[in-house]
Amino acid sequence: MGSSWRWQLSRAMRLTLRWCRPCRPQRGGGNKGQLSELWSYSGLLLKSLYHNSLSNSDTLLDCVFEPVYWIVDNVTRWFGVVFVCLVVLLTTSVVVVVYLYILPTIISTYPVHWVVWHLCCGHWLLVMVVFHYYRATTTSPGHPPKDKIHIPSVSICKKCITPKPPRTHHCSICNMCVLKMDHHCPWLNNCVGHFNHRYFFSFCLYMTLGCFYCSVSSKDLFLEAYGSVESYYQTPSPAFTFRETTAHKSVIYLWVLTSSVTLALGGLTLWHAILISRGETSVERHINRKEIRRLEEKGKVFRNPYHHGCVSNWKLLLGVEKRSHWVTRVLLPSSHLPHGDGIVWDCTFTRRDPMAI
Repeated sequence: MGSSWRWQLSRAMRLTLRWCRPCRPQRGGGNKGQLSELWSYSGLLLKSLYHNSLSNSDTLLDCVFEPVYWIVDNVTRWFGVVFVCLVVLLTTSVVVVVYLYILPTIISTYPVHWVVWHLCCGHWLLVMVVFHYYRATTTSPGHPPKDKIHIPSVSICKKCITPKPPRTHHCSICNMCVLKMDHHCPWLNNCVGHFNHRYFFSFCLYMTLGCFYCSVSSKDLFLEAYGSVESYYQTPSPAFTFRETTAHKSVIYLWVLTSSVTLALGGLTLWHAILISRGETSVERHINRKEIRRLEEKGKVFRNPYHHGCVSNWKLLLGVEKRSHWVTRVLLPSSHLPHGDGIVWDCTFTRRDPMAI
C-alpha cells in the first residue's frame, strides 16, 4: 500500500512538472484528457496531506464539528450551575409551601397517629433528598490515576492520552475520563460515576417518593383550592382574604409541580433501576446493544461480564454486605464508599470460559 501511494505521488509530481512547461496543443482533446487526469491527481495530493492509517471521513467530520462540540460542552457546563440553582429553588419552594399551609392543616384536622406519621415520613424523605443531592453534586465520580503507569487498561483515551481502565469513558463536558461513567448530569453539574452512582440513584428514588408523598397528601387540599380559585370568577366573588388566596394558589402550585416531577423523574428512576439490575451503565447499554447485534450475526451469544445477578448487582451498588446495612446504608444517610476502586472489576467469567466474549 505504501509503495502504491509513493508511486502515485511521484507520477502526480512528474505530471505537474510536465504541465508547468510550455507544450504544444494536441489534436483530439489531448489537453482535456490531461487536465482531467491532473485534476484527479491534484485531489490525490490533497488527500495525502492529511491521510494516515487512522483517519477516515468520520475523523474529518469530527474535526469540522469540533467548534460546535466545544460550544455545546461549554454551554452545558455553565448551564449546570443554573440547573443546580433551579433544583434548590424548586425544592425550597415546595418545603416552604408544606410548612406554611400543608402541615398546619394536617396538625389541626388529622388524628394524632396520622399527624405523627406525616411528621416522621415527611422529614425522613426531606433529609434523604437533601443528603443524597448534596453528596451527588459534591462527590467526585472518580478518575483514573495519572501517576500510576501499571494499571489495567483496555484502551488509550484519545483526549487525555492516558490508559483507560475497564468501564471508563471520557466526558467531553468535564474534559476528563470518569471511572464507571454512567452519564453527565446537568442537574448535578457533575458526572455520575463509580463513587457517586449510589448517591445519584438514591436522590432520584427519594425525590420521586417525596414528590409522590406530597402529591398524594395534598390531593384533597388541591381539589378544595382549585374549586375556590374557580369561584373567584363568580358574581359576586367570594370574600377571600389575601392569605387565603395565596394559600389556594400555593397548594395548586405544589400539587402540579410534585405530580409532574413524580411522573418525569419516576420514569428516569425506573430506567436506571433496570440498568442496575442488568449490571450496566447508560453508556454500556448502548455499547452492549451494538455488541449483541454484532455477535448474533456470527452466531454467538453476548454475556455481560459485570452482571452478577439482580440481587448481587444491587448489593454491589448500595454497598450492602450484611442485613443490617439495608437499614444503616440504604434507609438512613450513609457516606460509605462503594465496593472496589473502580479500576479493577470482578467478572462473572474468565477468558478460559468458552462462552466468554
